[in-house]
Amino acid sequence: MSPHDTAASASTRFGIELAAWVVGPWAVFDLTGFWLAALLSLILLVGLPAVFNTPGDKNITGVAVPGTVRVLIEALLTVTALVGAWIVWPLWGFILVAVAAAALVAFGLRRYRWLLAGAH
Repeated sequence: MSPHDTAASASTRFGIELAAWVVGPWAVFDLTGFWLAALLSLILLVGLPAVFNTPGDKNITGVAVPGTVRVLIEALLTVTALVGAWIVWPLWGFILVAVAAAALVAFGLRRYRWLLAGAH
């Protein structure tokens, strides 16, 4: 495990992932009306962080990618959670996701610096 990952950063990251997994496909279905598109978006949102990992960041490494790629995957999940919450949830739901996203950045800053500094 990364020495820069803490319980706070891991839990906020997981919270954002959960939010993205719920509201991402929901928003896709809301916008397109196609359940297959929603299912494919769910597979993508769950699969990316599960498969592509930076060595030394977690106990299990699927496909090894540089830290920059991992940060981009997590940024995609965060943006998906925020945009999806804005589209399908009431304002208070979006605010909760926005607070979780801010906490994710605050608690994960050391880890993100380590990943962006060339972890691979």
